[in-house]
Amino acid sequence: MILDSKKYALKYALIYTVIIAVVLFVPLFVYTELMLEIDEAKVKKELKESAFKVISKMEEYDSSQRVFIYPRYEDFVSGLYDKNFNPVFTLLDFTPQSFSSGYHTLEGIRYYIVKLPEDLYFGAKYLVVAKRYSPWDIYLLSFFISGGIIAILLLFSFYVLKNFSKPFEKINEALDNFIKDSMHEINTPLSIINVNIDMFVRKAGSNRYLSRIKSATKTLANIYNDMDYLIKQDKIEYKKEKIDFSQFLKQRVDYFQEIATLRNITLIPKIEENIVIDFNKTKLQRLVDNTLSNAIKYSKENSKVKIYLKKREEKTVFNVKDYGVGIENPKKIFERFYRENLDKGGFGIGLNIVKKIIDEENVKLKIISKPHVGSSFIYYF
Repeated sequence: MILDSKKYALKYALIYTVIIAVVLFVPLFVYTELMLEIDEAKVKKELKESAFKVISKMEEYDSSQRVFIYPRYEDFVSGLYDKNFNPVFTLLDFTPQSFSSGYHTLEGIRYYIVKLPEDLYFGAKYLVVAKRYSPWDIYLLSFFISGGIIAILLLFSFYVLKNFSKPFEKINEALDNFIKDSMHEINTPLSIINVNIDMFVRKAGSNRYLSRIKSATKTLANIYNDMDYLIKQDKIEYKKEKIDFSQFLKQRVDYFQEIATLRNITLIPKIEENIVIDFNKTKLQRLVDNTLSNAIKYSKENSKVKIYLKKREEKTVFNVKDYGVGIENPKKIFERFYRENLDKGGFGIGLNIVKKIIDEENVKLKIISKPHVGSSFIYYF
């Protein structure tokens, strides 16, 4: 598999950006709260100064003047209230919730109350000065700062990681090409060996040595097919088709018969006829071959492997039961390169392929195993 440097860089750039952003957002949050407090203090100061403006205008009033024109300002509104909190004159479009002296907050409004000397300002006891207030400018600034931080971090991380992964991408690509070339080189002599063995058997008859060679080539072919599937799985669309599972399974059992015979293992097929499923033939072969291969590999010599195929209501059940060493860690056997018994050979990729196939095709698998007694792999299609 070739490493995609863009996907790699984007994935880890996102992770690093989130981690660093979380760390940086703590001081940004503190900064935002501090800015809100400063802004509140600024508004309080402005309202206090505005109250003194109104009082100054009222103090300029001469009782000889018949009419007092109440001052109006663009940036704030005000009102006079008596000792019972009834309005004497007001420009406010809301009712203050409290008439205690000082600064007060209300949703979307800030107001400041000054207690007046009695009977001095038109019978008013309180002066209320207010203005509309919204902290959204501060929140918007914080939003743009945080957005800028995330964008810069993401671009920087992506650039660094993309360049960091380039050497690995080249190595991975070279390794991928090497595996492809090796697979091609293996396939040709493998085919020649099989053809020549078949021709020799027809002329001279079979013997134990030829059977061993044939068994070894089939084992090698199974490994080759697994490797070939791994290389092509992300590049080829495996289309489904109607498959006679009964005939297909009989052919695969016949194929593995030589390998089983070499170890004195008896394959016992119990296959119901005319069972048809909608599946991809390549995927089905990888599933069946790896299951049968493992059953034979981990069976004790002079034992047997039972292969069942049956229809149960809407489901097709494929079951391979062996009487071998069993499985100690059923949850780990699907991990790539994991092998419970290193003496048995293989690369530990067969069941990993099987797991991917059953997940993609929604096939259910039940494993029943007991160490030193045997295992059953039951697939529900």
